[in-house]
Amino acid sequence: MTESFDMRRMLNGELYRYSDEQHGALVEKGQMLIREFNASTDEERKDQILWDLLGSRGEACNLVAPIGFDYGWNTFIGENFFANMDLIILDVCEVRIGDNCFFGPRVSLLTATHPTAPGPRAANLESGVPITIGDNVWLGGGVIVNPGVTIGDNTVIGSGSVVTRDIPAGVIAAGNPCRIIREITDEEIQMWEDWAAEYDAAAQAAQED
Repeated sequence: MTESFDMRRMLNGELYRYSDEQHGALVEKGQMLIREFNASTDEERKDQILWDLLGSRGEACNLVAPIGFDYGWNTFIGENFFANMDLIILDVCEVRIGDNCFFGPRVSLLTATHPTAPGPRAANLESGVPITIGDNVWLGGGVIVNPGVTIGDNTVIGSGSVVTRDIPAGVIAAGNPCRIIREITDEEIQMWEDWAAEYDAAAQAAQED
């Protein structure tokens, strides 16, 4: 595919005009796959659609319908990903999601942004800034991640938060705008790992009964 002037600018995070014909064709290609995914009850077919739709994905990639993307091919997802229903990703710039990430319902990752001046905005000019989500990140239900945000590894974002700036690794953050509440301590991690081990032992014993 030969990239048009506006497509090159979009991918570079520069100001571009959405009305470019190439954008329309690429959007429609993705939307056909998304409509099929949202209507399908065939889990094998839905898994294949995600291979065709996304830029890349891990072997375990579970998205609960309905989903929505601008393109899909500009989103890159790691291993063991789960997103509950109503995931929205506006991927005019790259969206990168690490391994072992869990998203609650109605999470939105929005790389697209528009001029604050009304004239250029009305003239269909827009741009985007990439979003990066690290490994082992949990986004609660209704979280909105704004353009240009990076969220570090092992971080939890509380439900309903609007993330307007970078959030570091290993913290719990929440609010509008999202702010760090506290660090996730080694003691807290050990507590949960102990509870998980206790569960595994009880489940094994139940199987043996």
